[in-house]
Amino acid sequence: MDLPFEASEISHRLLSWYDKEGRVLPWRENRDPYRIWLSEIMLQQTTVTAVIPYYERFLQRFPTVESLAAASLDDVISLWAGLGYYSRARNLHRASRQIVSEQGSFPETLEGLQALPGIGRSTAGAILSIAFDTPAPILDGNVRRVLVRLFAWHEDPRSSRAEKQLWQWAEALTSNQHPHDYAQAIMDLGATVCVPRTPLCESCPLRELCQAFKQGCATLLPVARKQVKLPVRRQVALLVKSSGNYLIRQRPTEGFLGGLWEFPVVEVSHEQDHRQTAVRLLADLGLAGDVCEIGAVRHAYSHFKLELAVFRVEVEKKACVAEAGEYVWCSDDELKGLPLHGAHKKAYSK
Repeated sequence: MDLPFEASEISHRLLSWYDKEGRVLPWRENRDPYRIWLSEIMLQQTTVTAVIPYYERFLQRFPTVESLAAASLDDVISLWAGLGYYSRARNLHRASRQIVSEQGSFPETLEGLQALPGIGRSTAGAILSIAFDTPAPILDGNVRRVLVRLFAWHEDPRSSRAEKQLWQWAEALTSNQHPHDYAQAIMDLGATVCVPRTPLCESCPLRELCQAFKQGCATLLPVARKQVKLPVRRQVALLVKSSGNYLIRQRPTEGFLGGLWEFPVVEVSHEQDHRQTAVRLLADLGLAGDVCEIGAVRHAYSHFKLELAVFRVEVEKKACVAEAGEYVWCSDDELKGLPLHGAHKKAYSK
């Protein structure tokens, strides 16, 4: 592959810079593959600042892959609550059980790692490089941005053509001698210097080699993708209270927001009356009372926006439908310990 510079020069500059400027992060204290795997999964679509307290709490509760495998999914989801993208937590739990029951130890090959739920090529490459010091290319969001600018890629950075080319470049530049430090160095560069909107080119160790810097277009790359307008969904949520307890249910463990808890809720169209919908929902629960609207909640998910009308009602006694069906009654203290999903957490605080 023809490169506009020597691949060894990239790694030399990156490693020299990383030796002085590399971040001190809790998952860099050792090379335990379990801890590195956990950090890589948590960091998917989440900032380092947000991840650190979750990571530390998670390790206090589940210090080994065996302890994670032995835990219940509810316990895992509870610790994950607030971090978002809950399929990551479900896949962590499934993968830990697969490791313990099938492998007996953490896989040390690309194929073995990618056979685990939730581990793609880039995450597998990061684990191999950082935990086992085995050369493997990575292409997370930070590395992708570095490569797009380094090679001045002026096309859609997420197209199939870009994907193929960027992986080739990532593989060509990966250090065979120091894969552990190289992987962390290029991720750090993207996170702290080659940042999305205003790259700090004057501080970049690759500045003289960067094709985007030479062309004067670093701030214009990566090319912005067309924004897709997210659809809006509307729902009515009902906070039913009886003798200090709330009616609540757990969502199915698989699927959207799997394993999280929520109040009674129903979809509504734009034309439907929210109050009448709340009254019907209460009747469907086998309960009666005067519903009162207490406000609205707006919450954005990755693929839609939610407008949630929130109603409250006090009923005189707990209904048997809640005792025997999918709903349970929870006190305020119990409710605070359950992982409500984001929109209903906002509703509860109203």
